[in-house]
Amino acid sequence: MSAPTTTRATTQLATFWLDGDLYGVEVAHVQEVLRAQKLTRVPLAPPAVAGLINLRGQVVTAIELRERLGRPARPEGADSVVIVVRMHGEAVSFLVDGIADVVHVDAADFEQPPDTLDGRARELIRGAYKLDGRLLLALDVARVVAD
Repeated sequence: MSAPTTTRATTQLATFWLDGDLYGVEVAHVQEVLRAQKLTRVPLAPPAVAGLINLRGQVVTAIELRERLGRPARPEGADSVVIVVRMHGEAVSFLVDGIADVVHVDAADFEQPPDTLDGRARELIRGAYKLDGRLLLALDVARVVAD
């Protein structure tokens, strides 16, 4: 006889590094991850719009997450990694420092965003998960692409 199984609400997050901190987005939103891509600048675009990338013939807006979250600029010469996400059928890319793992997080471990986050970042973070002594900040993809 097998032991009864209890179902726990878990979510898969694709995690990435940004300015030394670990962030995550729901795997369901991630289309693909790419190495640094050639960007075409957009005149008069908001500072967080790094430019446009050509993704196999599709033009995709590239958002610099460091700028969007109020973090310092990426060091000169450091390449970004591109995470292409889909929101409401549209592709948008996030420029991040490096990709990490896909992790399963338990809804019971979810906490409100830390008080240490400033206003701009606080609005874009859904909450946090504690993972082996490290904090994983869950990004609200809809809010990041909305503004």
